[in-house]
Amino acid sequence: MKRALFVMVALLTLVAFAGGAMAQAPAKTETPAAPAAPAPEKAAPAPAAEKPKAKQPAAPKPVTGTVAAYEAGKMIVVKVKDKEMKFDIASDAKIKGEVKSGVKATVAYKKDGDKMVATSISGPAPKKEAPPKNPAEKAPEKK
Repeated sequence: MKRALFVMVALLTLVAFAGGAMAQAPAKTETPAAPAAPAPEKAAPAPAAEKPKAKQPAAPKPVTGTVAAYEAGKMIVVKVKDKEMKFDIASDAKIKGEVKSGVKATVAYKKDGDKMVATSISGPAPKKEAPPKNPAEKAPEKK
């Protein structure tokens, strides 16, 4: 009697594992044919599940001050009121105007961890040479 019970339990265990393995096989499904005519009533859209908002990158913040130090393509230090702010310059930063020490510039930046990275720098427009007052005078020739 005990032996028959043991064989029965073993067979049931084997069937349970075999059935579980078969249930995991991908089922072949056919795509249903599209309806010939649209349904007369439109069903109300199901409410969208609340998705957690991904942290979006902060919009660039502008700062205007006097350039204390500038190394093209690497970094810029701007003096704003009584403090100096140091920015690393992004490789794709847009630089407009003439940026050098002592000029007033506006730096748009974003925070990247502990660093502030300049995304655009705007300085004063480069000064154009004034045309000669006397038309007889010619500008020096460039070689």
